[in-house]
Amino acid sequence: QLIQILRQNSDSEFSVPLQRLNHVVSELQEGVMQTRMQPIGNAWSKLPRIIRDLAIEVNKKIELEMKGQDTELDRQVLELIKDPLTHMVRNSGDHGIEDPETRKAAGKPETGKILLNAFHEGGHIIIQISDDGKGLPLDKIKAKVLENGLATAEELEEMSSNQINQFIFNAGFSTAEKVTAVSGRGVGMDVVRTNIEKIGGSIDLQSMEGKGSTFTIKIPLTLAIVSALIVESAQERFAIPQLAVRELVMASEDGENRIETIKGTPVFRLRDRLLPLISLSDLLKLSPPDKKVVADASQESNSAESDDTPPEDSSPKIDSVSNPKKRHQYIVVTQVGNNDFGIIVDRVFDTEEIVVKPVAKILRNIEMFSGNTILGDGSVIMILDPNGIAKHIGQVDATDGARTLDQDAAIDSARGEKTSLLLFTAGNKTPKAVPLSLVARLENIDVSNIERSAGQMMVQYRGKLMPLMPLDPRVQIGETGEKPVLVFADKGRSLGIIVDEIIDITEEHINLQLEGGQGGMMGSAIISGKATDIVDVGHFLQANGSDWFKDHDDTPYGSSKDTTNGKNNGHAKKRVLLVDDSPFFRNMLTPLLSVAGYDVISLESPHDALKMCDKGAEFDVIISDIEMPDMDGFEFAQKVKSETNWKETPMLALSSHATPQDIDRGMSVGFSKYIAKFDRDTLLNTLSQTIAEQQQNYDLTKQGDVA
Repeated sequence: QLIQILRQNSDSEFSVPLQRLNHVVSELQEGVMQTRMQPIGNAWSKLPRIIRDLAIEVNKKIELEMKGQDTELDRQVLELIKDPLTHMVRNSGDHGIEDPETRKAAGKPETGKILLNAFHEGGHIIIQISDDGKGLPLDKIKAKVLENGLATAEELEEMSSNQINQFIFNAGFSTAEKVTAVSGRGVGMDVVRTNIEKIGGSIDLQSMEGKGSTFTIKIPLTLAIVSALIVESAQERFAIPQLAVRELVMASEDGENRIETIKGTPVFRLRDRLLPLISLSDLLKLSPPDKKVVADASQESNSAESDDTPPEDSSPKIDSVSNPKKRHQYIVVTQVGNNDFGIIVDRVFDTEEIVVKPVAKILRNIEMFSGNTILGDGSVIMILDPNGIAKHIGQVDATDGARTLDQDAAIDSARGEKTSLLLFTAGNKTPKAVPLSLVARLENIDVSNIERSAGQMMVQYRGKLMPLMPLDPRVQIGETGEKPVLVFADKGRSLGIIVDEIIDITEEHINLQLEGGQGGMMGSAIISGKATDIVDVGHFLQANGSDWFKDHDDTPYGSSKDTTNGKNNGHAKKRVLLVDDSPFFRNMLTPLLSVAGYDVISLESPHDALKMCDKGAEFDVIISDIEMPDMDGFEFAQKVKSETNWKETPMLALSSHATPQDIDRGMSVGFSKYIAKFDRDTLLNTLSQTIAEQQQNYDLTKQGDVA
């Protein structure tokens, strides 16, 4: 609850103490959770005896090898997986391993081998049960599927071998020719999958006939406290376990990333495949509160709409497939087993660690819920079960069908823009990212060389003093050793940001979804499969002195010292209008231009820019994105150059995938230059050059008037 208050008041004097309290409580929680952890070998202790007894009973030679016995997981999870593991190992011995004569005839050793392996991977524990037996009999499975009416012959022809093998998880499904005391009744694998899914896990299999099978079980480390993404649908909040969330995507009705419909099914084109979608409000049959109630509540909170708003427009607008008027929709890309699907929600809040409470008896038959929790503000919300939701969309694997749908639908596959990012940690384990193009150098600074003057940390760097500051107050600097430093430098000035560890450099599609909850962070996005804080570089530059990017004579970055900077005065700031529909790029470019000495106004829409023009606002340069909904950059430039008092104002175009035809078109409608996004040097040099040319033309015109 205190952290939620802190997020709403990031400038509070209690900010640092509360962050430290949060850090201490997190360490305490981690210590308490560690006491609940037990090695998985405790659940395996009976398996060798079970295999020995089974080998004698079925007259086979079986060897059981176990790896990763020391892998730890929550004791509650440990108890819940004992029975499924026992059943899986017995199945491998009875169904998978052949008798010695058959193995010898197939050129295999007489002794069959079962391998049990466990290891940690990204907040999960992975358990693999593999054998070198005969594998799953594909022809027998097909015959049984047809016999039970689970699929038609035509449908089986279109399925991959792996998809056909998944039928063994159906209730009552068995290919055994005879029922024994060990197996063959068809009441095992469906129960195994059900029990694993109850604890938020998944099971997958790979099999090759004649070579063997591998079953992979993926389960969470703990059930007591989990990290969850808080979302809202129809003004009701829900929690989605973060382990099931792959990424967050914003879809726009009029943009490139839009929701499409194929054969009556909503889908979203996510890179190389089509992602099946389901609206959370439609799935749970939720509807917005009564309009009158909403209006009354709005009036009480002094936030009612103006009197001239029609009554029918006063209801809240919900982001869902059924509401085509909504401009943006949020998609939570979720993974269940090997299947991905998207959940459409209205709003995305933040990630929180929640204590899982069991579902009430009256709700246990609803598969979409796995539990409930109490948030810091006292609200009780339901926890969504991705496995249950997947069943309602048929567990569609869009990857296999994507290529066919591409050919049939012939939909234009517009790709999002990728950004090179530097990943690191600072203050806690949460990854942080900054655009690589904004970082001049990466250095390891010897802590013993850090000096202090007037309360400011600094270090002698390349013959000059470079100010230092930690990215997070929790960064432990110490007295000895080295610390990684991100160096931001230009024109002889530099600033070092101290971090804990450099992780990697990656290139990702950025979908900034969650607004920054603390100073210095723009918000959060999913990078390399993890929730990552995006650093607001401008915040730290301004905290160290907003003019550090300037030369000593106050000439903006990229300008020569002989270039005057202003129509009337060499030191006057030039006004720049930045128009870009992406909050991420606006937030990145605005600090960059500001610290370079420009007075920047950033707007989301060309319509807003034209309204500002009508009000008489003046700018020295207009920088505009090309790919924007409603009105693209070409149309915006055409209107500016033909209908407004900005027709003489230079315009620069920003784009990430401009073709020669696009550049020619841009020049014809009024753009002076085309610049790639995040090409910092070209942007600032072009901006400086454009202003210098404008100043020169102004001076020549002034001289002509005098003459």
